[in-house]
Amino acid sequence: MESDSMDFKLGELLKEVQLDDSIVEIVDLAVASVVDAIKSIPERLVRADEASRFIADLGVPSEKVSFTFRVPESIQVGGSHLISSVAKPDINVDLLVRMPKGCFHEKDYLNHRYHAKRFLYLRVIEKSLESCSAVKKIAWSSFQNEGRKPVLIIFPVMDSPDLSECFIRIIPTATSLFSMSRLSLSRNNVRSFSQEDGLAQATPIYNSSILEDMFLEENSEYVQKTFHEWKVLKEALILLKVWARNRNSLYSHDSLNGYLISMILSHLVVGSGESLIHKSMNVMQIFRVTLKFIEGDMKFMLALFKFSATARLHIELNVSLSQLVVVLLKALGPLKLSLILIVLALGIHQAEDLNQLVKSFDTVLLDASCSFNLLFRMTKTAFVELQDEVSWTLKCIDKCRGGGFEEIFMTKVDFAAKFDSCLRINLKANPKICSGDFCMDNECWRIYEKNVQSLLQRGLSDRAKLVRVVWRSTPLDWNIEDGLSYFGNEPIIVGILISSQENSFRVVDIGPNPENKEEAISFIFFFSELNSAMKFRKFWGEKAELRRFKDGAIAESTGGLFYGSEDIVHVVDQLDFCLQVNGKDPVAFSSVLLEAFELLSKRLRLLEDIPLKISSVQPLDPAFRHTSVFPPQPHPLAYETKYGKKLPKSATTCIPTLEVMIQLEGSGNWPLDSVAIEKTKSAFLLKIGESLEERWSALCVAAEDEVNILMSGYSFCLRIMHEKGLNMLQTQGVVDKNETFSIDKKLFMWSQHSSMINGLHGCYPTYGPVVRLAKRWVAAHLFSSFLEEEAVELIVAYLFLKPFPFHAPCSRVTGFLRFLRFLSCYDWTFSPLIIDINGDLTLKDENEINENFISRGKYYEENKNIAPSMFLAAPYDKTSKAWTRLSPNRSELKRICSYARSSADLLTNLILRGADGPYTWECLFRTPLNNYDAVVVLHHDKLSTPQHLLFPAVVDFGKLVICGKASNLFLPYTTLDGVQSLEEARNKLMVGFDPTRCFLEDLKREFPTTFKIWYDSLGGDVLGLTCDKKDSRKRGRDGADESSIELTDALKKVGEVGKGLVKSVHLVKVPKLQQLSSEQECERDLIVVMYWLLMGSAATVLEFVPFGMEECKPSSDAAETVMENGSTPLPEDKTCGAFDSQNKETTDISEETTILKGSVPLEHENVVSDSGDKGEEDKSNEKEEGEEKNHAEENVVAKAMEHEDSKEVVPDSGDKGNEDESVEKEIEASNSMEKENKIEESNEETKIEETIIVSEENETGETKEDKETKDTNTSAEDVKMADEGGNEAMEAESTGEER
Repeated sequence: MESDSMDFKLGELLKEVQLDDSIVEIVDLAVASVVDAIKSIPERLVRADEASRFIADLGVPSEKVSFTFRVPESIQVGGSHLISSVAKPDINVDLLVRMPKGCFHEKDYLNHRYHAKRFLYLRVIEKSLESCSAVKKIAWSSFQNEGRKPVLIIFPVMDSPDLSECFIRIIPTATSLFSMSRLSLSRNNVRSFSQEDGLAQATPIYNSSILEDMFLEENSEYVQKTFHEWKVLKEALILLKVWARNRNSLYSHDSLNGYLISMILSHLVVGSGESLIHKSMNVMQIFRVTLKFIEGDMKFMLALFKFSATARLHIELNVSLSQLVVVLLKALGPLKLSLILIVLALGIHQAEDLNQLVKSFDTVLLDASCSFNLLFRMTKTAFVELQDEVSWTLKCIDKCRGGGFEEIFMTKVDFAAKFDSCLRINLKANPKICSGDFCMDNECWRIYEKNVQSLLQRGLSDRAKLVRVVWRSTPLDWNIEDGLSYFGNEPIIVGILISSQENSFRVVDIGPNPENKEEAISFIFFFSELNSAMKFRKFWGEKAELRRFKDGAIAESTGGLFYGSEDIVHVVDQLDFCLQVNGKDPVAFSSVLLEAFELLSKRLRLLEDIPLKISSVQPLDPAFRHTSVFPPQPHPLAYETKYGKKLPKSATTCIPTLEVMIQLEGSGNWPLDSVAIEKTKSAFLLKIGESLEERWSALCVAAEDEVNILMSGYSFCLRIMHEKGLNMLQTQGVVDKNETFSIDKKLFMWSQHSSMINGLHGCYPTYGPVVRLAKRWVAAHLFSSFLEEEAVELIVAYLFLKPFPFHAPCSRVTGFLRFLRFLSCYDWTFSPLIIDINGDLTLKDENEINENFISRGKYYEENKNIAPSMFLAAPYDKTSKAWTRLSPNRSELKRICSYARSSADLLTNLILRGADGPYTWECLFRTPLNNYDAVVVLHHDKLSTPQHLLFPAVVDFGKLVICGKASNLFLPYTTLDGVQSLEEARNKLMVGFDPTRCFLEDLKREFPTTFKIWYDSLGGDVLGLTCDKKDSRKRGRDGADESSIELTDALKKVGEVGKGLVKSVHLVKVPKLQQLSSEQECERDLIVVMYWLLMGSAATVLEFVPFGMEECKPSSDAAETVMENGSTPLPEDKTCGAFDSQNKETTDISEETTILKGSVPLEHENVVSDSGDKGEEDKSNEKEEGEEKNHAEENVVAKAMEHEDSKEVVPDSGDKGNEDESVEKEIEASNSMEKENKIEESNEETKIEETIIVSEENETGETKEDKETKDTNTSAEDVKMADEGGNEAMEAESTGEER
């Protein structure tokens, strides 16, 4: 089953990234036009003054580069387009342009003369193509980030909008231009490149750069022959390119690219006989074999090609290179052979060539002719990273659900998310780079890149598992007139993978003991000198010192590795500001809190004057499991009386409570009734509190449903769990909105969750800080009402338990970024999230969870309820009832995911590029307030924890509805001046009080369905309000004005509810009227007509409209015209009764559109609308529509019957004449319409058409012109009749309002 699913997903992915035949034809036509333009370039003399700056930067004399331009000897297509393996969105074509030999001198391989002429040849082509009508734009780039080898980027004129970013890359080639002996790895071809003593050095990299151009066409033909008419192999190449491209640290100049991947595949293919890849394999098999070859066999293949003897055997034996690989594999046996054994097997006379290859390059893979090293740019670190990624991908295929398709091919593994620590090193305008030669054997940027890599590797030693340094030195918009002067302006990006928490975060690095020769010799690997102690001191300089440690050992040591500067930015603590209080992290008090809990637990177990002894004490609060954003600090008024501590000048008025669960020893005398059980628990708790007060002078604060114990500076809220109450539910059956758990069941889930999370934090110390950042982000964007703290903890736990395709994060910034990306990208609609912390779930349990997920969706579909969209399953909760039973629903989750996506994009830019203008680290936690219908601002000096407020709310938009003064009844801080005793001071203490939470509860009770409330549970001073949209046929601005009036009245009442706490209430925008679709109009008209038939007479219908149907007027085909006549007004929190169920799925347009304006860059804004989710919702709604019709009809009729019994119609006698006239007009219009419809029925079928005008703007994004186009099928007569009926209905409506 999983195999079929994987094959299907791969097929869909390939369809998505492959080019259509029509697109290929357009691209071929554009390429042909460019080729014709190049072939028509006339001969002319080329001099150095056409690009003097570039020639000077190469250090080539101008008189050495003049030549006569001639038409290319051949122009052929190369690269992925040649073998039909282009992977979107990177659509480009490589044109291999062979430069004629007549343009070069036989000694042009010396001193960069070849590179200078190569560039001038492209310069002539550029100037000629500027006047070509087939060319839209011309740009410059470099070949594999090598500045001395520029390539020309041609953007041709394309008819298809899908090809707007398509370009043609013109790459010069030099087939058979120079003698191979002149470009041997041991020769020096850059005369100025020499050692300090003046001896010339070999230039293997420079020589390989020229050899690459000489054999580019031959290797292209080799790949073309291998891939010819082999569709599966081409698809495997595309998958490998997608895999590598998602890992951008691999798809770089010093690692893999599409060309190298195609060469590796070609080497693995054998035309006949036994092979590693053969035509009977499918796509995934070839993909897996290639990865395994790179992981293990690649080591042998590199060793195999690290000598030129393969070329001799290849020629003498007259066999293909792939066949030679197979023969040698069988002959040499095991893959992990040392280089010495390989040399002996092939002849000792080849050792010199082998030594030169090993000395010159970190990794070697010879080309098809075995003439040069394809991997001469690949560094050792890049190859180590490649093998690590390959190994991790293979594990992902075996361990992840569904073969790991999402993790392997759809997840972006970039620098910011992959590495635990990132550094940016800015070397722009560095004198050491600018003053020296740009190019010698290697370019100066590659030399500094290697030096930084070596320096960090030596300094970090075993702290880091991997140090990756990448410097993309080529400017994005390279102006060739500037030469190489702007190369290197981009910062060096350094990624560090931490080896382990213990090694990485140690304070001191211990070096060698200068008196211990054995230990000193062990450091030779790192310092390459016998006197490693001297080397250690020389490396660290003043930071190194000789120390004596506790065990008596004397050794060199150093402490502290990273020191920030303007040019070196280490991303490590930039987000700590959101977790600090007064500049300090409150987590520092965690040890004090745990000591206080241990003391409480010990005292509770020592109590003997209670009927049943306490058997266990378990903490439930997040502060005990290191996931609380703000762990409470010791309160000076919460200590025992006997301690007699000196009172401070002031203290906080409110003290938070910490949940603690206790269990009593077993007894058979407990009552069976749930209410009696709770009363018994309360009695036990009161007795426990009394005992603690009498014996240890702790303060007991009792309430109706809880008992708080104040001791050791904290307030502990005690709760008793009784086993008999675990299965007691107040309602039975499948979970719905009215279901509640018993208190014991909730305590059990809390206890299980707390135990698992506490154990997870012990395994991953970074888990706690990541959760704190995630919770802070959730609260800062006002999602506290819809995403529980425990749900956030489970989502973050999943990132540590199943981190694929990453390793488990070891830094809080990286973990936070992965949380944001996971939250925004996970398929919440069709997949449950299973969090198995301890590995307790079996395959049977996972199948049960999947069945529960499916059954819950069916239940909500059948009962027309708004289903929660997040399913979190854990060993203690296989039905996702604990934390996501009611929320977030679909619209709420859309907003959360949209905000997470924007925040993730901003955080990625901050890590890789730093703060840019107004977009800083603080913007991650600033939430836009203009996405709500109304905003309520609170007095921040009336909050219980004003010190936790990040950014005071500033609302300078919308309409001010009401202002409120601050109350003097509550102050967050209490002055203790003049207080003589602890008892007197405690009278001002408020245990567990939070005015914001109380205000929130009052609002929910006062407006249960009017508003949806968004708030910050961590000390925010603002609330966002959104309200449901109403289906309406009111025309023009009148509907908007009435909605504004109703909402304004409700907001004034909000201010009254929060009097003393509310600072101001702002109306941001009036909820838009919801437009009905044509299907909804037909459905509504059908319901109205059925209602008439059931009521029995049109006269009765004219007296009133069914409750909830006041806004529903019949269209032109209805049997009668309905008008309002003193009917009960539609409550502001109700929608049209016929569509109440469906509107719950599309409520709150402000929820669907979430643009983080003012907090993230505009390019990262995400707008989520109903239309954007249409593709997801239509599938689930199609099945519901038929059932909704019958359900809605029954509800409307039932409501109408109830309304009829209770209604009283008392028309105003003064307006009766006008009313009768309007009724007669309505009847006449209806009769006229009915006659015309009968005449039209003889010619064609009657069409139902209504014109609905919504105020302000069309919420579905449909403009007026689109609406007119959509209505072209409606006849003029129908439109006219609809308009007449609408005008008469509006007249009748206005008459009713005047009355």
